[in-house]
Amino acid sequence: MIGGLFMYNHKGEVLISRVYRDDIGRNAVDAFRVNVIHARQQVRSPVTNIARTSFFHIRRANIWLAAVTKQNVNGAMVFEFLIRFTQVMQSYFGKINEENIKNNFVLIYELLDEILDFGYPQNCDTGVLKTFITQTGVKSQSKEEQMQITSQVTGQIGWRREGIKYRRNELFLDVLEYVNLLMSPQGQVLSAHVAGRILMKSYLSGMPECKFGINDKIVMESKGTKILDETGSRTASGKPVVVIDDCQFHQCVKLSKFETEHSISFIPPDGEFELMRYRTTKDISLPFRVIPLVREVGRTRMEVKAVLKSNFKPSLLGQKIEVKIPTPLNTAGVQLLCLKGKAKYKASDNAIVWKIKRMAGMKETQLSAEIDLLETDTKKKWTRPPISMNFEVPFAPSGFKVRYLKVFEPKLNYSDHDVVKWVRYIGRSGLYETRC
Repeated sequence: MIGGLFMYNHKGEVLISRVYRDDIGRNAVDAFRVNVIHARQQVRSPVTNIARTSFFHIRRANIWLAAVTKQNVNGAMVFEFLIRFTQVMQSYFGKINEENIKNNFVLIYELLDEILDFGYPQNCDTGVLKTFITQTGVKSQSKEEQMQITSQVTGQIGWRREGIKYRRNELFLDVLEYVNLLMSPQGQVLSAHVAGRILMKSYLSGMPECKFGINDKIVMESKGTKILDETGSRTASGKPVVVIDDCQFHQCVKLSKFETEHSISFIPPDGEFELMRYRTTKDISLPFRVIPLVREVGRTRMEVKAVLKSNFKPSLLGQKIEVKIPTPLNTAGVQLLCLKGKAKYKASDNAIVWKIKRMAGMKETQLSAEIDLLETDTKKKWTRPPISMNFEVPFAPSGFKVRYLKVFEPKLNYSDHDVVKWVRYIGRSGLYETRC
């Protein structure tokens, strides 16, 4: 796996050096300094191959962190490790800079001993590491801390410590979805998918177990609601279901129960964490549609008209709406007229930027633009890049719904009804484009 790990300052001086394999020598340190840090041209690629040696690097402020190997390794795993390692260091001593690294170099070497074993990444969970290694870098000797270490080694719950108490038990759940769309000028959907994340903030006493229910098609069928309509997107009672293509859970989720009972059961970490990631491609409710009309009037003038339609409930409000309409490179001037919001021409982006603060559902508005063009000798035709959109809407475009969220704590004297729960749905634009 990783043959060596090096940390440099902006001058190319080595601050931290740890070699795990014999095939990595001192010349690797100098090669990275000369070819990347002190390179004449800016190195854009995060992976550099020098003399059959691969250098994977990330940069934080004025610090370079490089993993070196001569083997054919999984690049994504190396970058995942580097990012996790920076997060661990930030949780211990805050900002990653030269002064902090010099002041905590003993702690960093101690962390590397726990995180990397012969170049193979082990445990990068900050909560678990803090039971082994204290803030000062000295291993704890008290009975209580030794018991915590024993519980980690024996495989008990490593992401949550015992004895947590709150005056008010609260649970916040955010369903955050990013809609990605590519639409033809005629309104045909060429590709569309939703990338979703479920973020949770847990402020619960004791060691509670949470059960979380969603309107997944497989789950709904297993509950006895097998009769779907013709499209397969709703149950017999008319409730919408979502078809999840793939999903990924936090380590606290009991996967055995999800596979057998199709229920998401877990003991949550304290504070904020990401419970689940998922992806859907079917029955996506597209919040907005842009209908473009581009007409070239001779060689020096162009007319653009864009109609924006909102396709959600009238009771909901879309926010932070931005439509970016590309213009030709030889644009001399633009006259704009929009019915709602503000629009202006940005010469640096070669685009008209149309911003609307709020827009209710089932509404329609439009923008008209007259573009003056400079005459050019080139006969190359303008490629017409797609119109892109940014927005935020208070619903899940995939149709994802939280059916129930229950909390059980048998040891302490509070029940599910005593827990204050908040569920919020947020839909945002990913790569949301309409071709002209």
